[in-house]
Amino acid sequence: MNLPNKLTIIRIVLTPVFLFLYQADFIPHNLLLSLIVFVAASLTDMADGKIARKNNLITNFGKIADPIADKILTTAILLCFMEDGLCSPWIILIILTREFTVSAIRITAAAQGSVIPANIFGKIKTASQMTFSIMILAVVMFEDEGLFSIPYFDIIASVLLWITAVLTIVSGVIYIKDSAKVIDFSK
Repeated sequence: MNLPNKLTIIRIVLTPVFLFLYQADFIPHNLLLSLIVFVAASLTDMADGKIARKNNLITNFGKIADPIADKILTTAILLCFMEDGLCSPWIILIILTREFTVSAIRITAAAQGSVIPANIFGKIKTASQMTFSIMILAVVMFEDEGLFSIPYFDIIASVLLWITAVLTIVSGVIYIKDSAKVIDFSK
């Protein structure tokens, strides 16, 4: 297994560690620790793609597993935010619907001998999800530590997450449109 694929696996493994730390109120500075783990996991996403492209280490496993690892990580943090009242269930439904639809298309393409990699719009969507999630998690951590509080933070968090939901819809529509050029949906 090459380094980019190992980084993808590490991202998957770090997700339950993040989730555990986020919810482990009994551990001092648990939100700081969860933020560190989430940032590290997010950085593996950036690193695996760059390393794979730079060193020509792109594999079919990576094309499929990398976006799945992203989905696992971003879904985990959105569920945490929903539990804390910062994320609407509608946002999670929109994001998961797009992700399952794209995964179904990828599976269909694979069955027909094609692999459809993530496009730039999917990468922008994932980058915005991770960036906004880090920003929200940082504020939650600062508030929990008593360092500062932002008025109307729940509204700000909701707006940021709705932006990711809109980007998710746009990237999904583009992916579906582009996939029609590659696979035969009548089979």
